[in-house]
Amino acid sequence: MSKYQFHASDIYLPGTDLPKNRLGITAPEQIRKIEEALLQQAYQIFIAECEPATRFDEAFFKSLQQRTFETLYEWAGVYRTVDMSKGGSLFCRAAYLERESRRIFRQLEAENFLRQAENMQQEQFAERLAYYQ
Repeated sequence: MSKYQFHASDIYLPGTDLPKNRLGITAPEQIRKIEEALLQQAYQIFIAECEPATRFDEAFFKSLQQRTFETLYEWAGVYRTVDMSKGGSLFCRAAYLERESRRIFRQLEAENFLRQAENMQQEQFAERLAYYQ
């Protein structure tokens, strides 16, 4: 069983909660392991690409998501079009996702992408970082 709960959608394998994938994988544990490996690679790319001038904006994160999952999913780097939840918590509705994402990234930019962290108390920085998570 997937860690997410999905409504019926054409992006999932029929009768399952597994996303269709480029590799034709139907085993949930295999998908989880591949996603985990891809995320570990993405963390390394993220760290390698971090420079003082890096803009952690919407385009950066969409590109990172695309590069992370494009070998596995056709929809990598594209806003989802279906609603989804994890446990009892509904994620941002698909109909509002792009607008809300842009709003949040404008806020993050207004805070200079949290670059003033060295001037913040550790608790204050953790609070702002958690807000944008």
